[in-house]
Amino acid sequence: MDEFSVRDIPFSYQGSWFGLSPVVAPATDADDVHLVSHRNGMHAVLRLVPEWRGDRVPAEVTANPAVLTWTAERGQVAAAYESPSAVRISGHGLGLRIAAAAPTLTPFSGTYFFHDPVTSSYVFTSYETGHRYRVTRLAGAVRGIGTSALGTTERAVVIAGDEWEVVIEELTTAAAAFSSSLRFPEVVATARHAVEEFTDRVAPWRGDRTPAAALACYVLWSATVAPAGFVRRPAVLMSKHWMDKIWSWDHCFNALALTPGLPELAWHQLQVVFDHQTENGALPDSITHAEVLHNFVKPPIHGWAVGRLRDRLPEGLPAAELRRLYRQLAAWTTFWLDHRRAPGQPFPHYEHGNDSGWDNATVFDRGRPVQSPDLAAFLVLQMRELSRLARELGDQEAAARWRHEAGTMRAALLAELWNGTRFTSRAIDGTPHTTASLLDLMPIVLGEQLPADVHATTAADIAGHLTAVGLASEHPDSPHYEADGYWRGPVWAPTTVLIEDGLRRGGAVELADQVSTRFRAACEESGFAENFDALTGQGLRDRAYTWTASTYLLLAADAEKRLLPHSGTVVSRPSGKSV
Repeated sequence: MDEFSVRDIPFSYQGSWFGLSPVVAPATDADDVHLVSHRNGMHAVLRLVPEWRGDRVPAEVTANPAVLTWTAERGQVAAAYESPSAVRISGHGLGLRIAAAAPTLTPFSGTYFFHDPVTSSYVFTSYETGHRYRVTRLAGAVRGIGTSALGTTERAVVIAGDEWEVVIEELTTAAAAFSSSLRFPEVVATARHAVEEFTDRVAPWRGDRTPAAALACYVLWSATVAPAGFVRRPAVLMSKHWMDKIWSWDHCFNALALTPGLPELAWHQLQVVFDHQTENGALPDSITHAEVLHNFVKPPIHGWAVGRLRDRLPEGLPAAELRRLYRQLAAWTTFWLDHRRAPGQPFPHYEHGNDSGWDNATVFDRGRPVQSPDLAAFLVLQMRELSRLARELGDQEAAARWRHEAGTMRAALLAELWNGTRFTSRAIDGTPHTTASLLDLMPIVLGEQLPADVHATTAADIAGHLTAVGLASEHPDSPHYEADGYWRGPVWAPTTVLIEDGLRRGGAVELADQVSTRFRAACEESGFAENFDALTGQGLRDRAYTWTASTYLLLAADAEKRLLPHSGTVVSRPSGKSV
């Protein structure tokens, strides 16, 4: 199995709300591996330190999807998940100190630690996560330090002996004493089988041409959490580092990657944000275990995503879900038309860069709100999908209405936001915002729905953003380009998928191939970072981002499919006259 650094990818398990990692806060690495929870936020709860006779022992930390290992000259410690809530830890020739990460306990913060006489275990209770972490001896010698202490002190379980084993469980208030019939090697083997089964379902096409596919699957598998708090269904977090939320466009790419191998889990990813749709149709900005944020929104790419799901699901969209899906997309679209479109204006607007998903893109430098062409393009696709859904549901009147709305907005996009040479954004008063941001080129997502000359010209502009790494979010020649500038330079996964799809559907196949190939190479070289330096390919920010892993899987699967003998691609140019 592929090895990885836990400084890049946390060691975790499908369904678990905690992982093992030295990353303890945003862009903050500790010296030691910690048990890090994502309940009520990101919290380092326990510190895991190899030792011998009370002295810290330097150890090399390695991990693969089934087991994390500390290796020192005199011995080894290994950890493996038996279940989403229980991690087994076994050692020989080397001890381990499991200590509360927070040294201070107050009436409202920190970790209380005590010995439980009912189950003969040691228990750390965390104010921050609202959960307990129980350590039970399975073999060897175990002692507690600082049991029942208040204030500031060390609180720890110390395990010693040539051969020993313990289990750490995440609990609520109480549970029966731990019991298992599995030996440690069987725990490792079971975890390995679970990951491999998931990988076989999601990426059965993988091979020598797709060397990062298995690790991409592990990133998705390990970032999945069980329903809890505001997360009402099995869900893939964007990361089990600090980007531990579900944002209302990120989830679409994870849904697509999980289809067709795991259609039920994929459907959960699409629906997870719609569980919190407001009465006026808005989707939340983000969801976590303990909060749902509504102060911003994210772009309406959901119609595009549903269209791509149709292509990837073997039997199409689930018939039983069509009516609910129609209502959800209709409400979401109506939100933009009614609540984000000023009177007399043909286009909705973004109130802030965060609403676009391109938080600090240069399109928003000259003031806000902004009417940007990507938003209009996404809504054209969404209204076309609504027309198709309405037709499938037998509502011909609604189908015609959505088709007309899509055509009207497409016509306005070409008449008012296309200046003859490129798409531009503008203020509500009509003042154009001409920038070097890739955001203004996103109408390429319309693919064959753009006139041929507009598609070709836009594709040529997109080619100017293509570096050896991928599509720079700000043109590298721009004075506003920043290597680690978030949406002002780096290469991002979601834009890669959207643009590659629009290029390919519009006939710019060679450029689409280049976009796909270069992004996949960046992942194979630098992992699944939140974004990449557009010139060097260095992974930036959170290094275990699921939409990046999903994008790799989507692009790799499609590339492999195109190599099949029967998968010849036929591209026809549209007239551009109708929607």
